[in-house]
Amino acid sequence: MSALRVLLVDDEEELVFTLEERLQLRGMCAEAFTSGAEALKRIAQQEFEVIVVDVKMPGMDGLELLRQIKTLRPAAQVILLTGRASENESRLGLEQGAFAYLIKPINIDELIKKMEQAVSRRTKE
Repeated sequence: MSALRVLLVDDEEELVFTLEERLQLRGMCAEAFTSGAEALKRIAQQEFEVIVVDVKMPGMDGLELLRQIKTLRPAAQVILLTGRASENESRLGLEQGAFAYLIKPINIDELIKKMEQAVSRRTKE
């Protein structure tokens, strides 16, 4: 089985690059971006099984990024992350096709488990 391809998008540089490194150490092909616009350019070039997106970002927020990802790569599984939980945001994200909505700080093992569940769902579709 090939390594899981994961794209991470969060404007918190320390968080996103640390997460990228930790996933790479676990054998995943992880790439990190700090803006939705830059992430979309990469998504247009490369398919990712899982895309982890921060909801609150300057410029393009995570819900808008989710909409654009689902237009560009409908099969991609998107996991939304947020530092401030909102039932409305969660509902909107899930309605728009997100696989999960997780609260920061995120436990790396919990995130990996969600990513594996997302990939499992993707292969069944």
